[in-house]
Amino acid sequence: MLSVKQLSKEMDGRPTLRDISFEVGRSSIIGLLGRNGAGKTTLLRTITGILDPEDGCVEFEGKDVHRTPECRHNFVYVPDSTEVFVGYTPDEWARFYAAIYPNFDMEYYKHLMERFDLPRQKKVKHFSKGMKALTAMVVAFSTRASLILLDEPTNGLDPIVKKQVLAYLVEEVAESGTSLIISSHHLEEIERIADTVIWLKEGRIEEVTVLERLKDTLHKLQVVFKDEAPSHLFNRSNVKVISKVGRVYTVLIEEEGTDTLRLFEEEDPLLFEAMPIRLEDLFDFKLGGERHV
Repeated sequence: MLSVKQLSKEMDGRPTLRDISFEVGRSSIIGLLGRNGAGKTTLLRTITGILDPEDGCVEFEGKDVHRTPECRHNFVYVPDSTEVFVGYTPDEWARFYAAIYPNFDMEYYKHLMERFDLPRQKKVKHFSKGMKALTAMVVAFSTRASLILLDEPTNGLDPIVKKQVLAYLVEEVAESGTSLIISSHHLEEIERIADTVIWLKEGRIEEVTVLERLKDTLHKLQVVFKDEAPSHLFNRSNVKVISKVGRVYTVLIEEEGTDTLRLFEEEDPLLFEAMPIRLEDLFDFKLGGERHV
């Protein structure tokens, strides 16, 4: 459906995206993760044609998005700020989108507004941050677009509404075939709903991870050694210490198989305990440091 091919973009004369390539099929949920300044928002804005690339292209069903503007009717970008529509009521906002998107479904819009208990005739400027974000999503999904790009979609939502929204996103993808690209710093939410994660680091794709294979390629251990920890284990490129409390090491090991795990066991540690893997563990392994995303 969507192909991003060797995309590069500069902002203020500095490279922001570097040789980005990936594919998005139908009924997919792609999580876009990276630290602050990694290029997530710039990538979303370039995919949708708001920004033009210096090199590379974005194709939808084989057509160049930046050279074929009508392609853009097939996808919608929902930014993390909706201030441009604060003077509108939701109904006015919906009519504005209906004039742009030929498949806009007004009845579906009304259904979603009722589902999420949002007032249709009240000015958006009087909404809370969460209500604004939710209204933006409702209008976007009412376009019936094939691809929806969401930038921090759950910011401002209370826990109950957030749970409802995440359930809706999964439901919509399954029922309509819509695909989503979601940029978020809420790793636990991406872990719950995404099938694939694209890791951005300094404007480049560090890795593309299929989440169902995460537990096959990453291992997490707590280990305690009798004496000094063997440096030859921790110096391996596929091993990262994510915490050390006294003599207790929490370690991530990236590999398919158990060769490195066996090396740890052969050192006869006092404690050798496998721990559950979470998406934030892979974030720590791939991007390092604290999760300022």
